[in-house]
Amino acid sequence: MGRILAIDYGKKRTGIAVSDPLQIIANGLTTVKTSEIFDFLSDYLQKEEVSAIVVGLPKQMSGEMSENMQRVEVFVNKLKQIFSSVPIEYFDERFSSKMAHQAMIDGGLKKKDRQNKALVDEISATIILQGYMESKRMKP
Repeated sequence: MGRILAIDYGKKRTGIAVSDPLQIIANGLTTVKTSEIFDFLSDYLQKEEVSAIVVGLPKQMSGEMSENMQRVEVFVNKLKQIFSSVPIEYFDERFSSKMAHQAMIDGGLKKKDRQNKALVDEISATIILQGYMESKRMKP
């Protein structure tokens, strides 16, 4: 069984999280410049077995797609072309940034550290991945 990789895609930075090989625990991996995401993923997928990629689905509170959806769709289409052997799924990313900030507060990070947007993106990807894995466990 391979890892599940989650992506919180952004205009400037992209947060990455991965599961353990048994797909039980979600861990933040890193944040990369969005312009370097495909190089990073190519390198990572050569080193690690990845059985699925989950991309945060940018929705507004109303349930409508956010303005970032166009960029995400272009990104996902390119992902599917380059990594055609890996299943790619969307997972609702609403609240992930807010939950990431709360996790940072709960973790005792100082205000200056909580302003680290790269860390927020990595934690958001972890929250997306954890939610995805929990939703899969709930299904029979």
